[in-house]
Amino acid sequence: MAFGRGARTPLTTSRPWSALGLVAGPAAFIGGWVVGGGRMPDYSPVNDAISRIAAVGAPERTLMTAAFVTYGASVVVGSTALRTSPLRRCWSIAAVNGAAPIAVAALPLEHSASMDTWHGVAAGVGYVSITVLQLASAKPLRETGHDRAAALAIAGGVTSGLCLVATTVSDANGFFQRLGLTVGDVWLVAAGVALFRAGRAARRA
Repeated sequence: MAFGRGARTPLTTSRPWSALGLVAGPAAFIGGWVVGGGRMPDYSPVNDAISRIAAVGAPERTLMTAAFVTYGASVVVGSTALRTSPLRRCWSIAAVNGAAPIAVAALPLEHSASMDTWHGVAAGVGYVSITVLQLASAKPLRETGHDRAAALAIAGGVTSGLCLVATTVSDANGFFQRLGLTVGDVWLVAAGVALFRAGRAARRA
């Protein structure tokens, strides 16, 4: 997703280094479920949710919990770069998306029935926020001349939403969860890189 290519208004931010949180967070999260899931015996990335890697008693719980917290903290930091950019209307959604996996980590599966319920609520907030974040960015992207990025943001948001709905009706829960969240992660990384580059260029100028 190429933000800023041929744009009339650069996606500058006064916090370009904070924008890298939008890159580091997804990298840690994806790395966590790829490595952690690969090390777990009898774990299926197609049929099992990511949270199972961090469940109470899971052998890779520490790794996946760290990945959840790193993602959350990094995206919260990255949201401050969005707040001082043309995408400022998206910053609060990004902050919520960062807070959600921290709550997921604090409410691991297999602890108790009530905690499992609250875990599901926190995960649901994360799913919805990553979908809404992409959709909400379309308008400011169009307003600043990033028409291609706006169209991709809408496509990504719709894809994430459909995939995450599919997790509730399909046996391939893990596959659709990973696909939907990864599409959202691509948006985060693309936005982070674009904000960092434009912000640094503006400072040099």
